[in-house]
Amino acid sequence: MSETLSHQVVHRDDEASKLGIWLFIFTELLFFGGLFLTYAVYRNMNRQAFHLAAEELDVAVGTINTVILLISSMTMAMATTSIQKKDKRTTLILIWITLLLALAFLVNKYFEWSGKIGHGIWPGSPLLEELGRGDTLFFGLYFFMTGLHALHIIIGMVLLAVVLVRVQKDRITFDNFQLLENGGLYWHLVDLIWIFLFPLFYLIT
Repeated sequence: MSETLSHQVVHRDDEASKLGIWLFIFTELLFFGGLFLTYAVYRNMNRQAFHLAAEELDVAVGTINTVILLISSMTMAMATTSIQKKDKRTTLILIWITLLLALAFLVNKYFEWSGKIGHGIWPGSPLLEELGRGDTLFFGLYFFMTGLHALHIIIGMVLLAVVLVRVQKDRITFDNFQLLENGGLYWHLVDLIWIFLFPLFYLIT
């Protein structure tokens, strides 16, 4: 009696995957670097207006969101360590915590934006046109850059949700966790970008 065994060979190239995510992070840093440079130029040209406009932002909300992102970055790093230790349950819990913290960040950002819009401050609003070019530039950059960052948060949440499902289904394991590691690197990028946005808009007045 002959028995036929079928084997499915799954091609994996962890090094190429890791190189790909680092290249992506590099291009993102270049992009945001250009935005930071734009901010610096406009700030230098409108010092007084940027100073007064920055005082309209709530430092407490910015600080809370900074703490939230720093903790979420830590939980993602811990999730990567947990999967390597074959601790699936802890890995899942840590990814869930990261997702909840990301949601908390977006909720805070929603209320912050709503407050500004409620006071008549949004790109192109009559109030900003009345205040002048400096205020228009500051809040234009504020809404664009923090909005772009929020979009990265949402994309990161989708990526982490995919990672969560794959860990749950044992498609990400202690010996095959590259996607989880890449998700963590992306999340650290989101955290890093905010670390620069926070002082630019909230602390430097």
